[in-house]
Amino acid sequence: MDLYEYQAKELFAAHGVPVLPGRTVETPEEAGAAAAELGTAVVVKAQVKTGGRGKAGGVKLAQTPEEAKEKAAAILGMDIKGHTVHQVLVTEASDIAEEYYFSFLLDRSNRTFLAMCSAEGGMEIEQLAVERPEALARVPVDPIAGVDRAKAADIVAQAKIPAAVADQAADVIVKLWETFVSEDATLVEVNPLVRDPQDKILALDGKVTLDDNAAFRHPGHADLVDQRTEDPLEAKAKAKDLNYVKLDGEVGIIGNGAGLVMSTLDVVAYAGERHGGVKPANFLDIGGGASAEVMAAGLDVILGDPDVKSVFVNVFGGITACDAVATGIVEALKILGESATKPLVVRLDGNNVAEGRRILDDADHPLVSQVTTMDEAADRAARLAAGA
Repeated sequence: MDLYEYQAKELFAAHGVPVLPGRTVETPEEAGAAAAELGTAVVVKAQVKTGGRGKAGGVKLAQTPEEAKEKAAAILGMDIKGHTVHQVLVTEASDIAEEYYFSFLLDRSNRTFLAMCSAEGGMEIEQLAVERPEALARVPVDPIAGVDRAKAADIVAQAKIPAAVADQAADVIVKLWETFVSEDATLVEVNPLVRDPQDKILALDGKVTLDDNAAFRHPGHADLVDQRTEDPLEAKAKAKDLNYVKLDGEVGIIGNGAGLVMSTLDVVAYAGERHGGVKPANFLDIGGGASAEVMAAGLDVILGDPDVKSVFVNVFGGITACDAVATGIVEALKILGESATKPLVVRLDGNNVAEGRRILDDADHPLVSQVTTMDEAADRAARLAAGA
């Protein structure tokens, strides 16, 4: 789960990372009141989960409460890269002497954590990494050893942070590591991490991604979800404990096992090229226990997607045998009743496949067709979605 800037900074503050005071508001009037409370020049910042806010006009300086009200009125409702601005952060403005960059992230390719730090912040870090890679220090972090004061000092030295603020920057890095670990984050990024004219280090911005797999350890993280921007189908699937991701295609996908579902997305996309550019509509992994209830929950979510024109159920029977899966499909269609209106292409293989196919044949449901191979099933699902 990606956090808004104000949420990231609230986490930072809870772990001792220095941030400027501010308030998140949803109306121009509230923005003016927040600026009056702060009693200083403020920055009005669009709260969206994407970069490039400044270039899009979503970050503006205001010298007075009335000006803050005007700036907020201009920003609220903006569309920034497909994200509508519903709220703005009104925060104290800061004089900036220098801008740095810092992040902790999960380095999946090397199966460890990585610290990235540069004495040149404020710009697109991807651009810096390509144009001047020597200016970006990349320091692997041992997950067991973590980041203590000595390790933080090493990161600061490799990034060539000026000596005048090196100790303070190292202290902030230790606190950012504490945030990263204790909140079960996969990314903690500050750009810019600034040095003000009094040589104080501040996290002027913040980006945090939390690991949803660790949500059971953090009940409070549920309060960070913005219901207004959450996809309703993904929210529905989450409530049913389904591993679902909405995509922009027309063929609904159900499979058991993430690897099989990913392969199914590929074969459907390939088949769709032959049928007018039809694409997969979702990722949905029902896991190993394809019971009637789980299958019904999955079909309910997918059939509720108005973009879906056909459904491809692709199951390889393992611990859960094909006959149990077939029974689940039949019972799921009974549970859904008249709400099931779109054709299902079913491909079963693996443990007890003959019995599974027999169960579906005997049920003879008008929406269900069976296909033996994955490629043929993908082709039929794509053809049906294209209206053939």
